[in-house]
Amino acid sequence: MIADGIEDEEKWLSAASAGLQQNAFYMHRALDSNNLKDALKYSAQMLSELRTSRLSPHKYYVLYMRAFDELRKLEIFFYEETKRGCSIIELYELVQHAGNILPRLYLLCTAGSVYIKSKEAPAKDILKDLVEMCRGIQHPLRGLFLRSYLSQVSRDKLPDIGSEYEGDDDTVMDAVDFVLQNFTEMNKLWVRMRYQGPAREKDRREKERSELRDLVGKNLHVLSQIEGVDLDMYRDTVLPRVLEQVVNCKDELAQYYLMDCIIQVFPDEFHLQTLDVLLGAFPQLQPSVDIKTVLSSLMERLSNYAASSGEVLPQFLQVDAFSKLNNAIGKVIEAQADMPVLAVVTLYSSLLTFTLHVHPDRLDYADQVLGSCFNKLSGVGKLDDSQATKQIVALLSAPLDKYNNVMTALKLSNYPRVMECLDIETNKVMAKIIIQNIMKNSTYISNGDKVEALFGLIRGLIKDTDDAVCNEDDEEEFKEDQNAVARLIYMLHHDDPEEMFKIITIVQKHILAGGVKRLPFTVPPLVFTALKLIRALQNGDASKAEEAAAAATRKKIFQLLNQLIEALSNVPAPELALRLYLQCAEAANDSDLEPVACEFFTQAYILYEEEISDSREQVTALQLIIGTLQRMHVFGVENRDTLTHKATGYSAKLLKKPDQCRAVYSCSHLFWADDQDGVRDGERVLLCLKRALKIANAAQQMANATRGSGGSVILFIEILNKYVSSFTFVEYCTVRFSYENQGSIMTRCGSKFRYLYFFEKGNTQITVNTIQDLMELITTEMRSDNAATDPAAEAFFANTLRYIQFQKQKGGAVSEKYEPVKA
Repeated sequence: MIADGIEDEEKWLSAASAGLQQNAFYMHRALDSNNLKDALKYSAQMLSELRTSRLSPHKYYVLYMRAFDELRKLEIFFYEETKRGCSIIELYELVQHAGNILPRLYLLCTAGSVYIKSKEAPAKDILKDLVEMCRGIQHPLRGLFLRSYLSQVSRDKLPDIGSEYEGDDDTVMDAVDFVLQNFTEMNKLWVRMRYQGPAREKDRREKERSELRDLVGKNLHVLSQIEGVDLDMYRDTVLPRVLEQVVNCKDELAQYYLMDCIIQVFPDEFHLQTLDVLLGAFPQLQPSVDIKTVLSSLMERLSNYAASSGEVLPQFLQVDAFSKLNNAIGKVIEAQADMPVLAVVTLYSSLLTFTLHVHPDRLDYADQVLGSCFNKLSGVGKLDDSQATKQIVALLSAPLDKYNNVMTALKLSNYPRVMECLDIETNKVMAKIIIQNIMKNSTYISNGDKVEALFGLIRGLIKDTDDAVCNEDDEEEFKEDQNAVARLIYMLHHDDPEEMFKIITIVQKHILAGGVKRLPFTVPPLVFTALKLIRALQNGDASKAEEAAAAATRKKIFQLLNQLIEALSNVPAPELALRLYLQCAEAANDSDLEPVACEFFTQAYILYEEEISDSREQVTALQLIIGTLQRMHVFGVENRDTLTHKATGYSAKLLKKPDQCRAVYSCSHLFWADDQDGVRDGERVLLCLKRALKIANAAQQMANATRGSGGSVILFIEILNKYVSSFTFVEYCTVRFSYENQGSIMTRCGSKFRYLYFFEKGNTQITVNTIQDLMELITTEMRSDNAATDPAAEAFFANTLRYIQFQKQKGGAVSEKYEPVKA
């Protein structure tokens, strides 16, 4: 049926256009022969085609434009006729003899245009006559296009300031009255279209009405172009009469469109100086009018106006624009009790944007907007409208984007209250925006109270709420969120140690309450932040009183660190906790706090024994323990012996022989430290090296028994690569070995290199004979029938021999030591 209707309409348009063109042809012939009578006859018949009621507004517009083009030619003919002596008054009366009223009025408007141009009568009288005569057409569609034609032919003939049509009898007010009257009548016709036709076609009629809105709006554009309309005339005459028509029509489409037209076509200065009147109309509009869009547009224009020049800012203060806008929004919301939440938030978001642009120094204004928004949302609960939540995010992001400093946003007391209105997921989104702003602008938070407020804002990221839903699919997003929190912790800083400790304590409280799942992400950055503070407290130039205070603070920090890592170890995350315990032990070592360092090592050992069972994790953990213990200088003999004995025992209990060998080798350094005079036990070093050789032999025998001749070489190379970076001669070596080519011959080589290391360091237990025996043993192993050919192992051993030769040639004490060695 719709297709049939469209097809019929095309036929009607085609028929009407054909009739119009036919009569236009005869009219042209009459114009060419200067036959006025026939010209009027055929022009009237041509215009009769506009009397149709079968066409939609869109199709009628096509027909109207064809007639309009012909009327422009007729108008030129009328003007030329007056030049040839034809009386314009007689012509004006003659056109009124047309039989049908619609053609008659089109011709009257055409002749009236020429009449005004002739200046033989006051323009106001002709304009008044025309606008009154057009009342004869009350059909909405035909009447709208007729008055649109009147507006078109008269717009350049209005008695405006500086216009040739201005005179004693013709003033700007006459022009304004004419345009306002025409606007009023057109709006009435436009609104009347809503009620014509059956109810089932209401949507179609509204669509058609929407297509005609520009015909009405052009009148307001004409008003805005009249030079004589100054602020006083606009305030006293134009705006009140336009708003009266807008409010009284009680049509939502007309009210929305015309209010938007007013805002768009008239100058910003006029809006600013007439805010009271303009804003007073909004609460009187129909409840279904999209006020949020219109008001937001007004505030956006005023914001841009304020940004255009600093000279206009005093005007905003003078008229108290903020208060008027804020009050108007409140009244609109009260008048429309069922206004959607989206509309409410959009209005306040636009008001906040206006405030930040016009009054950036007035944080109280911004806070007032947030407070008003919260009050309107307080009874709604958590928002479930996605569009509304997006608007709240925009609202809360505005201060961050404006000031580029989250510290400023934290001064807004209502900021967190508005955030509470967000649902869980959107709250997290806003929290991430806050953190991103901090990172982007390198904003350091240096006040404990501000840190407390900040973590209150981002609690959606650092703590699960009661109604949170666990979604395993969001694991990657969860990690990203927690990494963001971790980065945030590094942005907390204060030069005063006491204030910084307060900040750390506040953060500790929040992250410990956040649940065990978050601790592996949030505890490490806080631990390292605390360790940084400990290092800052180690000031050698401090007075005794200052040092005493610093020592007390360090002690409290270490207690806090112990609590943090203990919580992390219960996650469980033993490997991470062990690493942090060792870091804290090093910090205690640097602070000369032996009991504290011993306690951290004890906790690390407990974790190793009770929580770490995977063999690979044990190897890694033991490497960390041995490496950290080697660097410790704070321990007395008893504590050091206890800890090194434990580490050596752990090494012998590793699952795989190569791992045992490597760990025992490493333990040899626990008994010989160049920078610690009391740690040079040559016998214990030798014992470790012999035990490592024994384990390497066992590994070789096991490989030969289970894998055949090639197994031992692979195993030796594998273990060598674990040690190659620790030896003195590595500076001389140029061969590098890949992890894919490792075997236990390298363990034997590594043992020899370790011997060389301690031999050079002056360990008397490492003799020339011992080194010589090891070299012969390695040579024998590499040449044995069971050993697989391995160029990498051979090259490495060759480098070792060259290293010994190099040391012999250096001269001095080192050369004397190596001289007896046969390489």
